[in-house]
Amino acid sequence: MNPRAIVLRTAGTNCDYETKKAFELAGAEADRVHVNRLISDEIDLSAYQIMAFPGGFSYGDDIASGKILANEIKYKLGDQIREFARAGKPIIGICNGFQVLVKMGILPDELEFSQTTTLTYNDSDRFEARWVNLTTSQISNFRSQIKNKANCIWTKDLPGVIQLPVAHGEGKFVTADRSVMQKLEANGQVVLRYVDAKGRPALKYPQNPNGSANSIAGICNRQGNVFGLMPHPERYVFKYQHPSRLRWDREGDFGWGLAMFKNALNFV
Repeated sequence: MNPRAIVLRTAGTNCDYETKKAFELAGAEADRVHVNRLISDEIDLSAYQIMAFPGGFSYGDDIASGKILANEIKYKLGDQIREFARAGKPIIGICNGFQVLVKMGILPDELEFSQTTTLTYNDSDRFEARWVNLTTSQISNFRSQIKNKANCIWTKDLPGVIQLPVAHGEGKFVTADRSVMQKLEANGQVVLRYVDAKGRPALKYPQNPNGSANSIAGICNRQGNVFGLMPHPERYVFKYQHPSRLRWDREGDFGWGLAMFKNALNFV
């Protein structure tokens, strides 16, 4: 039996169909499920092995991006979601989903379950929608450029530099204080960084599309199964989705985004 993936949605979610399709291409059975069906116990979360919080503008990004959905899930489904994570089951939050994960506190630490990071307005003060370069290598000391792999099941065996599209207005990753950032770096929880064409961390716009601290584009929990990122892997599952598909580095018919979804299935 193929692993089952649940793709949560609510008012304003708009990447749920693409995320469902990405899981299906990877070999999963995937369902789009409205969050109210979990809250009402109509759907049993334990029947699934993988969970996704897709992109979009949940509840119109009122208050702040992802904040209302984050509160709704934390206070109505928090115990279930935390148990899902602690069981080692893969969870991914993409763009708005990443915003939800950090604001409900399951990232960076599902045990602490409190908000210590956020994603706020881009430094450009506008919506950024384009392709970016990303490194999948963890830099244990950001300034010294000493690299080692982050402990994330979603990015296993990906090359050092990949490309994915971004589309967000509130993608700037910041931490509550310096100690939170130090823990993320020391624990190998920084999974993706914005880089330039040569793979060097992008500190400034436009290579860094939002001004994220330490060029961070994605993080995971310490266990490596919960992953949040601002770029959209579900929008690069076929090589033909890349604007330079004839010369880009991906062989075969599929894009690097699909590899992330396959990694989750292989892990399960």
